[in-house]
Amino acid sequence: MAPQESIVADTIATSKPKSLIDTIAVSKSQMAIDTIPVSKSQPLNIVHSNADIKEISLPIMNLQDDPYLADIDRRWMELVKRSEAYETDDFYPDNQYYGTATDGLTTEVLKARLEALNAKTPFNVEYNPILEDLIKRFLRSRTKVVAAMMAKSKYYFPIFEEKLDLYDVPLEMKYLAIVESALQPKARSRAGATGLWQFMYHTGKMYKLDVSSYVDERMDPIAASEAAARHLADLHDMFDDWDLALAAYNSGAGNVNKAIRRAGGKRNYWNIRPYLPRETASYVPIFYATLYMFEYGQEHAIFPDESMTLNHYETDSIYIRKTITFDQIEKATGIDAGLLELLNPSYKLNIIPKVEGKNYYLVLPREYIGIFAQNEPLIYAYVESENAKREKPLPENLKVNPDAITYRVRNGDYLGKIARRYGVSVRSIMRWNNLRSTKLRIGQRLKIYSRKAAASKSKSKSKSKSKSKGKKSSSKGKKTYYTVRSGDTLWEISKKFRNVSVSDLKRWNNLRSNRLKVGTRLKIVN
Repeated sequence: MAPQESIVADTIATSKPKSLIDTIAVSKSQMAIDTIPVSKSQPLNIVHSNADIKEISLPIMNLQDDPYLADIDRRWMELVKRSEAYETDDFYPDNQYYGTATDGLTTEVLKARLEALNAKTPFNVEYNPILEDLIKRFLRSRTKVVAAMMAKSKYYFPIFEEKLDLYDVPLEMKYLAIVESALQPKARSRAGATGLWQFMYHTGKMYKLDVSSYVDERMDPIAASEAAARHLADLHDMFDDWDLALAAYNSGAGNVNKAIRRAGGKRNYWNIRPYLPRETASYVPIFYATLYMFEYGQEHAIFPDESMTLNHYETDSIYIRKTITFDQIEKATGIDAGLLELLNPSYKLNIIPKVEGKNYYLVLPREYIGIFAQNEPLIYAYVESENAKREKPLPENLKVNPDAITYRVRNGDYLGKIARRYGVSVRSIMRWNNLRSTKLRIGQRLKIYSRKAAASKSKSKSKSKSKSKGKKSSSKGKKTYYTVRSGDTLWEISKKFRNVSVSDLKRWNNLRSNRLKVGTRLKIVN
C-alpha cells in the first residue's frame, strides 16, 4: 500500500555518536512502518501481519541514548550535585546520636529556639503552652513519620520553593504541604480535598487546575504548587498576615472574618483562635510544630529515612505527542511501574492523553529522559502498533462467541477498568448487558465477549491444575512481613528488599491497586 505522505522522524539512538534520521510512512487511516535502521546491538523485531499495519515489538531496555548527549547529561548532573542550590548535607547530616527525642528540651530552650525561628520568618512564631505540648507530643510519637517526610522532601521541596518564590510567599510555607497531605500527591480527604495541597474541586478550578476523566491536576506537584502559592498570596493580600492566611487556607476567608468579628476586631491568631472552627484552631500550631521538627530535627536525632533517595534534580520532563499508557512506557523503556506512578500522579487511569490545546508531560529519571527523547519515533510507532491490536466492537448483526465469560463486579470496579482488563470498549460492555448508564453495583454479573475472555477461560483449567504445584514451589521461599507505615508507597517498600518489584508485592499480596492502608502486613517472599 503506497503511503499518502511521509514524516521525517526525529533522532533514533544507535551505538554510533551520530543519530540516524529515518522515514516513517503514514497512510490516511493508519501508520505503516517502512524501514527503521538500527544498529546490530539494538535488534528490532518487525512482524508483518495481514493488515496494513505492521506490529512492532520493543525489547525492554534495549533502546539506547546518543553517547555524546548522554555524556553531556552526566557532566551536567555532576555540576548540579556540586551546586550549593542543591546541597543538602547541612539539612540532612550523617546520622549521629544526640540522645532521645525530648532530651534537653526544656521550656527555656524551646522559647529560645522559637524566638530564633520568629526572627528569620515572617510568621508570628511565639512561645505558647499549647505549642510546647504539641511539639513534645510530636517528638514522642511522630519521629518516624517526620523522618519519612524529610526523605520525601528532597524531591518535593525544590518544586514548592520555586513556586512560592515566584509569588513572594515565604519559603517556610513548603511545610504546609506536610500538614495537608504528608507529601502524598494522591491524598484525598473525606470531603474530597485532593493532592499535596488538598484543593477542593471548585477552589482548584478557580486556580485553573484541570480535572477530567484522565487528568486531575490537583495531584500534579508542579501545577498544584503554583496554584497553592497563588492562593496563599491572595489570602495574604486579604488579611495582611501570614498566620491568618494559614487559617484561611484551612477554613476559608469567611470563617476567619467571623472569628475576627467575634474577637472584637483583634487580628492576632492566638486571640481569635477560640472563635475558629476546631480543626483550624489546631491547624496553625501543627504547622509551627512541623516547622520546628524540620528546623531542629538534628538536635533531636531525627534524620531522613534512607529508603527514599530520589532527588528532584535527578528527574526531568518531556511533552507527550500522542496518547500513551504507563504500560507502554514501561515496556518501551523498562522503567519500574511504581516509580512511573510516583513521578506522574496526576494521570488517573495511568494514561497520558493527547488533547488539543493541552500540553501534558511525562516525568522520568534523567537517564530515561534521554532514552525516551532519542527514540521518540520508534516508541510512538510501537504505541500505534499496540493500539491497532485492540479489539474492535462487534458488529450488531454478528453472532457472538458462546464461550464468553461472566464477570462479577467487585468493590472498586468501573466499566473503564473492566474494559481495559479484557481489551474491549465500554460501549460494547454496555450493549452486551443492556446497560443504560455506567453505574455498577457490587455483585452485578456482566457478560464479556473478547479474545482475552475466551483465552482466560481456556487457561483456567490448566491454572487450577498447576495451582498446587505453584503453591508448593512458592512456599519454599522464605517469607517475611512488612507493616505499612504512614507515607509508604509500594515502590518505596520494594526498594527496601533486594530483587523485589512492585509487581511482586502486588502478586504476593493479591493487591489490585497501589493504594495502601497504614498497618497492613505485606508478605515478602525471598
